[in-house]
This record gives sequence, structure tokens and C-alpha cells, in this order.
Amino acid sequence: MSAAGETGTSSTPPRANASAHGASKIESTPNSRGVSVVSENFGVLGVNVKKVRPWIQRDVEQAKQYRADAMLQALLQRVSSAPETTQPELLQKCLIAVLPVCNGQVSAGGICLSGIETALKKYVHPGVENKFYSPFIEATNIALTCLEEIKIDGMRAPVPAVDMICQQNDMPMYQNHQTAKSTRKPDAIFLPINSACASFEDEKDGKKSTQKDDEKRKAHIVKNAMAKPPAPLPWKDVLACIEFKRKTDRRKPIKPPHCSHEVDDHVPTKPEHLPVDHLKAEDSASGPSQTATQPASDTAIASSGLTAAQLSKGGSSSKCKVTDTLQSATKKCKIDPDEPDVTVQTGMYATGMFAANLAVSYLINFIIVDDVMWIRYYDRQGIIQSSGINFIQDLPQFMVLLYALQRFELEDWGRNKAFLPVQVEGKQCHGFKIKDIELQGQATNVIPVTSEALTKKYGNLPDRMVAKIFWGEIDRTSEPEILKKVKKIAKAYDTVKDHIPELLWHHMFTNPASAIREALGVPETTKGSRVLYILVSPRLQPITKLYDKGLFDVWHQCILCHLTLWKEGVYHRGVSPVNLMWYWKDGKRMGVLNDYDLSSLANDQGPRGNERTVPFMALDLLTTKGQRGEVKHLYRHDLESFI
Repeated sequence: MSAAGETGTSSTPPRANASAHGASKIESTPNSRGVSVVSENFGVLGVNVKKVRPWIQRDVEQAKQYRADAMLQALLQRVSSAPETTQPELLQKCLIAVLPVCNGQVSAGGICLSGIETALKKYVHPGVENKFYSPFIEATNIALTCLEEIKIDGMRAPVPAVDMICQQNDMPMYQNHQTAKSTRKPDAIFLPINSACASFEDEKDGKKSTQKDDEKRKAHIVKNAMAKPPAPLPWKDVLACIEFKRKTDRRKPIKPPHCSHEVDDHVPTKPEHLPVDHLKAEDSASGPSQTATQPASDTAIASSGLTAAQLSKGGSSSKCKVTDTLQSATKKCKIDPDEPDVTVQTGMYATGMFAANLAVSYLINFIIVDDVMWIRYYDRQGIIQSSGINFIQDLPQFMVLLYALQRFELEDWGRNKAFLPVQVEGKQCHGFKIKDIELQGQATNVIPVTSEALTKKYGNLPDRMVAKIFWGEIDRTSEPEILKKVKKIAKAYDTVKDHIPELLWHHMFTNPASAIREALGVPETTKGSRVLYILVSPRLQPITKLYDKGLFDVWHQCILCHLTLWKEGVYHRGVSPVNLMWYWKDGKRMGVLNDYDLSSLANDQGPRGNERTVPFMALDLLTTKGQRGEVKHLYRHDLESFI
């Protein structure tokens, strides 16, 4: 019987190689894709902080935890002259080298020798949260100026093309996510000096500063860096965000800095790692029998779209206890239950940064609670959080962090140097060139493109071309390989022919997200690792623009295509409105089942399955067992997604 005749079957159509996975307890891949499950459907679902927050929080809760000194070692290694060579003494060497800056023995650009100490003494004074911003920013920018003078054998010089500074923000920043717009408000940010200065130029007459670079930098550091920008800063210029929280009693000072600093053994902070919702947990734990706990993340790997999360097999029963020091302080704090936790807030900032920068590979943000800083590293494989650094008492570690960041090229901040900003017909676009292919488009996940080489090869396409840019798992059969199989099936079945995307060109970048994990010594570094793909195909129309008979006809064609592919051993697994498309052919709408990045083949090794778009998943797969991967993925689960 033909595929078209079997659409009414009440049972699951037979799989190719159906018995391949019968003995496995894990019937499908556990679903923990975090925010990525909604990020590709903002145009359908809309952007709302309260709705997106749970997905971001899920990613954050599964963050891997590592010691701050291991993270500092990895960042320093990145800016050394031999980044591929293991240098176990690098951190110690740099800690010693920055001591003159810590002790006010380095002067640069007319900055006062004791400026860092003076600013930190202001920082520890009693007061509300926003009183923290100015002294921290002042101390940081003075330190960056002085650290330019520190020369360490085997390390890069500061990067003039970036010339990062710390800038107060504390005002709304906007970012488009497909058809919707998000609003975020980070307290402070790192960004290039030219970007920071541009926002303070005279907007009335458009005059730009005629000061020399050194003069402009000093003038900005002294005044404007500690002021709110007069206009919203663009997310594309942000290198990192900083979010502050005040937990110590506002009437009591924080412990002041040492008179002099030396390299000592690192003293763990309390808490060592920052759990999610620690403020709210402690506020509700005022009773004598309550203790706020947070599961440790030793076995969890998060990966993102902002970042998709991937839950590893098994779990750890160890707990990360919130200390009495923080508990006693927050009993006097009033927590807004509608305000996201600071760990989730910084995750939301990461979504804006990912959306604003085409093909960005990773991001770094910082959380500061009183005198402790935590580093958050976001990439497509997951989130990594460092243990805390007390930047008041352990100033050399903070100086080493700034030293490393100051020597970051733009690609060290995660920017993809293969994508170059260009202007096309007055619009901000990106140019990408590899071999004889050149692409241009706006910075979104699916972008319109032009290519002389592809136009010459395929002729003028009536609806032009688009490029799909995404991060695919290394251990998964790639979408181009899936499409090869699909194309073969299309030659034999009319239900598939003309109903699948045409792949014009594709490319895979070879730098996986596992590099930082290798530097940190993470076991199974490639598990869940992702690489960047670019796929170019003819532009299609979305089914969401259709109605009545036209909608039903395209929808029905997509179901028939999906059914045939299932029987032939291609399991789509990603059915959602954004993947149901159409185009005109000979006066008829042709439905297209699009996007095979989550698909698998019948002969793939190991279980595959539930890493899909949650709002459109079958109810069986949303149960506790389904989320753990203990529910076998059946045809009816995909069919339910069509409804």
C-alpha cells in the first residue's frame, strides 16, 4: 500500500531496523534543551520574560561547576603566545606579575597610584545596591589602565582594536528576536572604549570628540564610565555583562581591603558556587529547621540556543549548601517573587548577546554579590560557572582576570571572525566568504543571502535564497547527511518528491565548543559538543501565513511526506509550525517538511529522540519518564506535533 493510503492507521507505522534499540532502558535521548526549545519559535510564541524564564533557569541549574583558578588558567592560556601548549605555572606567574598593580606601585595615563585601593574602600561602605556601581567601575578601569603596563614573557599585549573598559548601564537595552523584542537592563557592561564614548557624543549637533585616544579614554574613565548612557547601548557591542546584588545588611560595611597584597592560597568563598534562587530560598528559610539547598551540577551538561541543555545519564546526590553568612543577611532583605534570580537574569542577558551577534560561539558574564564575583561562561554545549572570587580580599585573582580579558581579541570574546559586518543598500548585514561563496544577510538564525556563485550555478530563484546558521551536535548525524538520505527517498516516492528542502550549499566550521572543557579538564569533553553549520537553500513561505483550504492542503502534504520518511528510516523529530513551509510550483502550493537538524536515521547508533521543540511535543514525552528518555519515541508522537 502506498504511503498516502496508510495515513489513517491507528498504530505506529513500522520502523526501518525496528529492533535496533529494543534492549535499551533509555528509549530516547533525554529532553533538556532549555531555552532553545522556545528560541526558534519566538515568532509563534512571543517573547515574555516570565514565559522564557523557566527554560533559561533549566539551563542555569544544569551548569557545570569549576574552581575559579582553573577558569583563570584557561583564560590566561587563551591569551598566551602558545595557547595550545599546557603551561601549568602560568596562573602563578601572572599572579606574581600583577602584584605591583594591586599594591599601587604602577602608574599609567596620569592615574593616581592609590586609585584602586581608594575606590574599593568606597565600595565596602554601607549602602544600597546601586551605590556599588561607581566604585567598582572606577577600580576596574584604573586597574585596566595600569595592567597595560604589565609585561609578562609569553603573553600577548593588550588589544588596541578592542580596548575594553567597564561602563555603567542600569538602563533598558533592546534586542529583536525574530518578530518580537526583548528588554533587559544589566547593571554594568564591558565594551570597547569607542562604543562607550559614542553614546555620550553630543546628539544635538552630531559633533564627535576631537580628543586623542589617550585623552578620550582618560576623560571617559574619570566621568562618563560611571554614568548612565544617554541612549540605549546596542547589544552587538557588549563584550560581557555584570549584575550586582547587595546581600550584606545595608547598614553594615563589607570587610575592607588589605593594606598590601601578596599571592596566597585561594580561599573558597561562601557559597563557593552560586545556586539558583539562593536569595529567595534563604528568605523563606528564616525558620530554624529550613536549609536552602541546590543540587550540584557535577554530572550535568547544559547546551544552548541560548543554550540547549543536555542532561547526562545518572545524577549526583551531593548538595551545595547556602552558608549561614548569606542566610543571616537576607533575612532582612525583601525579595520580589516576580524578579528573576540573578543567575537567570545573566542568562537572559546572554540571550540578547547571542541574538545580536551572528554566529557567536560563546559569551562571558559576571555576577557580583557583595564582594564576591562569579564567572559565567555560556556556549552551545552548556553553561560553565566558576567558583567565587573575593575581589576585595583576593585582589590578585581579580587583577589576573582583568589582565586576561584585556588581551582578548574579538574572537576570544566569542565573535566569529568569518562574518564581517557590511552595509548593503543602507542595511546592516554580514559578509561571509569561504572559497568562492559569498553570503550576505542580517544577523538572525535564518537570513536572506545573495551569492553570485550559487546564482550562476542554479539560476535566478524566484524567492531568492536563505542561509540557516545553527550549532549541530558533533555526535549526531549531520543535517546535510540526513538530507542526502531524504533526497534518495524522494526519487522513489511522490509523497516526498518536491516536499523537501533543496540544499544548494553547506559548510561546517571545525572549531567545536569543547575547547574550554578540554582546558578545564572536563571528562568526556566532546559529549554534547557542537559545531557551527551553514546551509543555503531556496527561500520558502511559512504555513502560518495560510488559512482555510490552503492551510489544510499544505499541512496534509507535510504529514504525508513525514509518514513516508518515517517508514523509510528518517525520523524528523522536530515538527513545529516554523518547520512546515510551502512554495509555488506550476500554480500549486507545494508543502515542504523543513529543518532536519534534530532528525535521526534508523541505523544511527544509540537512542535518539526527545530533543525537540517543547511547546509542540507529544504529552507522553513531557511526562517525567519521557523527560528522562524512558519513553520510546513512536510515530504518533510526531503526528501529535502536527496537531
